[in-house]
Amino acid sequence: MNKLKLPTAHTILIFIAAMVAVLTWLIPAGKYDTLIYQSQTHTFVKSNLAQSIELPATQKTLEELQIKIPIEKFLSGDIYKPIAIPNTYKELEARPQGIGALAKSPIKGIIASSDIIFLILIIGGLIGIMNLSGAFDAGIAYLSVSLKGREYILIILVTSLIAAGGTTFGLGEETMAFYPILIPVFLAAKYDAMVGLACIFLGSGIGTMCSTTNPFSTIIASDTAGINWTTGLDNRLIMLVICLLITILYILRYAKRVKDDPSKSIISDQQEMINSQFERNSVNSTAKLNPKLGLILIVFSLCFLLMIIGVSFLDWWFVEMTSTFLVGAIVIGFIARVKETVFVEAFTSGASTLLGVAFLVGIARGITILMEDGLISDTILFHASNVTAGMNKGLFTNFMLLVYGGLSFFMPSSSGMAVLTMPIMAPLADSVSIGRETIVDAYLLGMGLFNLINPTSLILPALAMVHIGFDKWIKFISPLLLILLITSMVFLTLSVYFV
Repeated sequence: MNKLKLPTAHTILIFIAAMVAVLTWLIPAGKYDTLIYQSQTHTFVKSNLAQSIELPATQKTLEELQIKIPIEKFLSGDIYKPIAIPNTYKELEARPQGIGALAKSPIKGIIASSDIIFLILIIGGLIGIMNLSGAFDAGIAYLSVSLKGREYILIILVTSLIAAGGTTFGLGEETMAFYPILIPVFLAAKYDAMVGLACIFLGSGIGTMCSTTNPFSTIIASDTAGINWTTGLDNRLIMLVICLLITILYILRYAKRVKDDPSKSIISDQQEMINSQFERNSVNSTAKLNPKLGLILIVFSLCFLLMIIGVSFLDWWFVEMTSTFLVGAIVIGFIARVKETVFVEAFTSGASTLLGVAFLVGIARGITILMEDGLISDTILFHASNVTAGMNKGLFTNFMLLVYGGLSFFMPSSSGMAVLTMPIMAPLADSVSIGRETIVDAYLLGMGLFNLINPTSLILPALAMVHIGFDKWIKFISPLLLILLITSMVFLTLSVYFV
């Protein structure tokens, strides 16, 4: 009798989209009024579905709207998205999403996610050119010889570096570029693909979960909570070290078990297929890293370094990142002396291998659009905020952790979650006599934990990159998720009573 297998990631997301469409028929529609700063006119615009009005961009306006945020946060551009205005929730006429809306949602999602989709496709093209040049084979062969007997260093290094990117500037969607490159390195080191996936995805996940200077989560959440982003920074640094250490030890333990006995791999029944997909089961260990191939690898690495510098310091986003990889592919083609027709064929072939991943991103975004059009996200937020009345502070802070975990299914964007929920949730901290930084911590940890398994986040596209089923990931991550959840709950409890 065959074991029950989950359907493909695409089918899972379509099923979730159908469930969300049904929810729009069951959950009452509702919405908070929003406020956004217009730098061109130096005014606030207060909006609801019926109208928009301009208000003076002053601290007095914020106080009248019961928004406890310094006006400087808006003027400086720290808060650039519409924020929810407290005590303005209204139930509205239902907007149930029917079959037509469900059918349109993946297309709308693909259009809305075109920036990251093009990034993924261009990266696929770059990988196709790299494979054609032979630089990957030579580089992996060199690395496997250099790390022989010390392959565990690869796990520690990759996880730590990606976590550093996650905690400082929100390295998330950009990690899609790393899977086609790093998974073959882990396979050459005699680990399974799950180890490589865990190092990349969990590195990013733990980093963003314990964000320190991440402008897309910690800073914008603190700003909209009305506090300085450095408040509570020491606590988040402690959690980063603890959670990263737990994660690395967990991966190392699994990796050692797999290396000692490949049959212990959770994906042992898929390993041959995965090897063939990455075309690394026949890596030529005698391949020599000559100067030309070395130069190609340097150009390839510089693309990622330039991307990180651009995102961190130059306000780059997807257009600039995608352009960097496109130019990198062309430069590598010149160095490798690839003919124009061969270049185009290899580039388009490489892009086509990631087309399924690109569609996943669009379908996931389409689910969020269904919820936005159905006006149910704010309703869920409103009722979640009301449940906390009368709680003691220990129970309250852990409840907020779980609330943010649940809300992240409906609002997977960290910046979107922050500007929508913080003006509503942060004042609740005052009512139970705890610091507002605790709400920021609960938001970070709750979203971060659930996003490790959240189908509407990046996990399904990541799994598709590596050709691993969602059921296999759940089996791998469940013990670690429980450990991290308990650690987070203990940390939050201690922080409100003893810190």
